Amino acid sequence: MKLAKLNGGPEIFHTIQGEGISTGAPAVFIRASRCNLRCFWCDTDHTWNFEGTPWAHEKDSIPGYKKHVKEEATFEIDPAEAAERILAYDCDRTVITGGEPLLQQEDFLKVIAHIRAEDPQHQFEVETNGTRIPTPEFAAAVNQFNISPKLGNAGMLEKTRINPAALAFFTRHPNAWFKFVVATPADLEEIEYLILEHGLPRKRILLMPEGRTPAELDRSSEWLAEICRDRRFRFCDRLHVRIWGDKRGV
Repeated sequence: MKLAKLNGGPEIFHTIQGEGISTGAPAVFIRASRCNLRCFWCDTDHTWNFEGTPWAHEKDSIPGYKKHVKEEATFEIDPAEAAERILAYDCDRTVITGGEPLLQQEDFLKVIAHIRAEDPQHQFEVETNGTRIPTPEFAAAVNQFNISPKLGNAGMLEKTRINPAALAFFTRHPNAWFKFVVATPADLEEIEYLILEHGLPRKRILLMPEGRTPAELDRSSEWLAEICRDRRFRFCDRLHVRIWGDKRGV
């Protein structure tokens, strides 16, 4: 399986969940490499923004920023070894993230099975962009799906970032939560459109301010929290950014 590389090894690390309804829970994160989307503001572009690709990214304006070398940013590992690395942290929650994990469902299902053989009550969250439908076996093995449908601010056409069939699947799933990254008040119109168009359950929608630093989050947190209060959404902060800033592996 292909994971993102961190400090010469696979990007598997012990931290706390910083987003969503499990915010604050101790968790081991395992980050898949590769993604089928190309979000302009993506904070894990080392999983897809490789040399030779034409994709634009907001970091392009930073002096010295370069696209990633695919081989240097990828760690190939057997699912059983990845599972053993997770078990070594003695934590009862794993967050499978990316990139887009559903591109590697078969391998991640092996990881889950290996861990559950030793820890039957282990909890698994999967963070996905909501464009891929899980297999029945994968869906049955996952405790919680954290879906982050992309808005126009991600810099892609709607037909690329929105899959109606996948959203319909997750809408029916009782443990699926929808998280939208909000950059400006104009994004709210698009969110309301998606709710109406795809029947998304308002009570399972979280709105999160866009930002890589506490100062950037603060720019929109107050008005976004008021929107959540008035429109019956959940407000979602980025706790890991508040604590550690824009750092990988924490």
